[in-house]
Amino acid sequence: MTDAAAPGRQPYAVFTEGKIIRHVAVMTATGSIGLMAIFAVDLLSLWYLSHLDHHDTIIAGVGFAYQVLFFTTSIGIGLTIAVTATCAKTIGAGRRADARRLAASGLTHMVLISTLVVVAILPFREPILTLLGARDETLAIAKNFLAITLPANVIMAVGMGLSGVLRAVGDARRAMYVTLAGGLVTVFTDPLFIFVFGFGVYGAAIATVISRCVFVCIGTWGVIRIHNMLARPNLRALIADWPIIMAIAVPAVLTNLATPVANAFITRTMAHFGEEAIAATAIIDRLVPVAFGVVFALSGAVGSILGQNLGAKLIKRVKRTLTDSLLLCGIYVILTWALLALFAKQIPGVFYAKGLTAHYVEFFCTWGVSAWFFVSGLFVANACFNNLGFPVLSTVFNWTRATLGTIPFVWIGTAYYGVEGGQIGIAIGAAIFGTLSILTSYFVVDRLAAKQQAV
Repeated sequence: MTDAAAPGRQPYAVFTEGKIIRHVAVMTATGSIGLMAIFAVDLLSLWYLSHLDHHDTIIAGVGFAYQVLFFTTSIGIGLTIAVTATCAKTIGAGRRADARRLAASGLTHMVLISTLVVVAILPFREPILTLLGARDETLAIAKNFLAITLPANVIMAVGMGLSGVLRAVGDARRAMYVTLAGGLVTVFTDPLFIFVFGFGVYGAAIATVISRCVFVCIGTWGVIRIHNMLARPNLRALIADWPIIMAIAVPAVLTNLATPVANAFITRTMAHFGEEAIAATAIIDRLVPVAFGVVFALSGAVGSILGQNLGAKLIKRVKRTLTDSLLLCGIYVILTWALLALFAKQIPGVFYAKGLTAHYVEFFCTWGVSAWFFVSGLFVANACFNNLGFPVLSTVFNWTRATLGTIPFVWIGTAYYGVEGGQIGIAIGAAIFGTLSILTSYFVVDRLAAKQQAV
């Protein structure tokens, strides 16, 4: 056990000293490895499934199932943001015992809420999938896939929460181990259950469940055995901490739900263009997290840096964190866009995509991916809002982008230019609301600075 983790000692707020750009880069790099391991495995799983007969139907079915799973996972992400933010801020203020209590309460709340979500969705998965546009064999595949994977989202939520506690104390390496271990296990279990045991598409679902269990085992080891950062939950603390955690969790969850709601609209719209469009959407949905895993990791990792410096009342370092994060995101997105455009013609062939499916994927890699230059800025701005005490702003921007910034642009784009027009519509909406969110995040930081000077 390290000194920082020893009982009765306060963990060192590592992000309140040293170069911000280094903290952002290190936390992002370690977070990216673990996070991209999961995304890469999801992409690899899709590649395995592309070897099966009727792979367009199978990939489309899994694509529909992932839209529902994305909804439940987004709730877990929102709750994780709350756990990370409250623990990091408390650690930054030097209150270790409170941080341990909040970690225990937050994880317990995550279990209760994620269980309720699964219980609410599981019996209604067929009408939900039908509403998204799934039909016939595609509907049957998606329905059965969810029956296996959806209950495991409770386990996934716990693993995410444990990883968030590790990020809050600044242990980027062990936070990385949580997701990396699960990803590595899936590399071996996926082909085992899909091909060797002959379970086909449902073998991928079983492998997903196993990886979720690994998340929890590794996360528990890091949080309890290494850092001693988990108090024993008790009813009084659960009730007392509920408003503290929910003050961030509710707007964070609402914020994260905006994206799956927007994706559901996009999926239903694309379903009108046939199975090829849905198969292409499924490939893109798995390709994007791998290509932009660094952006996902940065927006998650920067929260603990912002939280610790806010807790220590170092507002100049908070603003520096925001600027450096946006700079790193911008450079990364431009380089990734260039690579995707360069290999746009080869990428569809990796998944045996042909005809219109291949064309839609190629168009995204060349032009549709431009949306991520602005989406990355929105992610960083949301991290700023969530960790600086303005979580409602992240909710407002995500939902306006998911509605006003998506529905009219996709509707008009697809009406006149088909699937390609829909992809460009997404990019235009992202440009508008991504820019507005970045400008607002700087206004928030300047407001905090002015407030601190006035005290």
